[in-house]
Amino acid sequence: MSLDGTYDQGNIFAKILRGEAPCARIFEDEHVFAFMDVFPQSRGHALVIPKHSSARNLLEEEPAVLSPLILGVQRVARAVRAALQPDGVLVTQFNGAVAGQTIYHLHFHIIPRWEGVALKGHGVGGMADMAELKALADEIAAQIA
Repeated sequence: MSLDGTYDQGNIFAKILRGEAPCARIFEDEHVFAFMDVFPQSRGHALVIPKHSSARNLLEEEPAVLSPLILGVQRVARAVRAALQPDGVLVTQFNGAVAGQTIYHLHFHIIPRWEGVALKGHGVGGMADMAELKALADEIAAQIA
């Protein structure tokens, strides 16, 4: 998909927000929703999305949504760090298919990194075990400040 288009209310993140699809929830407040990526690139790979948005990517989003969203990303990234003690934390966001975007609802990836551990490809590492994801989500959620 290109950078331009119409928001699809049937995308998986919209379904998660409406409670129509399961997820391993980490955190939510009035602005953001954070949950585990079911196709993780590393152990603890989390996603943070705006709750009240129909922006397909960062380029379409309103500034009023971006401010609390990035604060939510920081909050979850700090919790991932505290819970899992990685050597680094990759925070990334894709815009358009050529950039690697596969779900067209604005979202940020928080990916813990450990020295000497290879990163799996985006969306190609296989689906994770939901029980393991829920345990990780609980571990990370316990560190939310």
